[in-house]
Amino acid sequence: MQNYFELFDLETSFFIDDNQLKSSYRKEISRFHPDNYVTKSESEKIQALQNTSLLNSAYTSLKSPLNRASYLLKLEGLDPFDERDTAMNQDFLISQIGLREELEDLEEDRDSIGLEDFMERIDLHIEKNTESIYKAFEFKSDLMDIRMNVRELKFYDQLYKEANKLIDELL
Repeated sequence: MQNYFELFDLETSFFIDDNQLKSSYRKEISRFHPDNYVTKSESEKIQALQNTSLLNSAYTSLKSPLNRASYLLKLEGLDPFDERDTAMNQDFLISQIGLREELEDLEEDRDSIGLEDFMERIDLHIEKNTESIYKAFEFKSDLMDIRMNVRELKFYDQLYKEANKLIDELL
């Protein structure tokens, strides 16, 4: 597996400078801009397109804490979203069911005010999980604990996106 941090001259770490990542990405992506390959051979154009695709994937994998944590776990040989591994904290699973039901009720009632409150609460969960992941990497916690936090963060992130889409439909 290629190390995406190396593509942008970054240390392989959860703690990266977002501005440095963005700057490195822009610098690298500009090298493969199609205008630079107008007079090049077809194989060079294809290679530039493949490099652009790789850089885009790398940037997406590193720019958000959720994706970056997931990627770091994968570098350690641990896929946080392995479909064969369904172990989750029982309290979290019960909470997950309750939140999904609450979102369905808000949708059914077309309750935009309740939905805004719901989104604020989900945002707090996102902040809490993100902070837990930061601390876990800072203190070099067990990878399985980090994996659990990443899985929970992904749930909250997806739930927030669904609620946001719903609020757009209601307004």
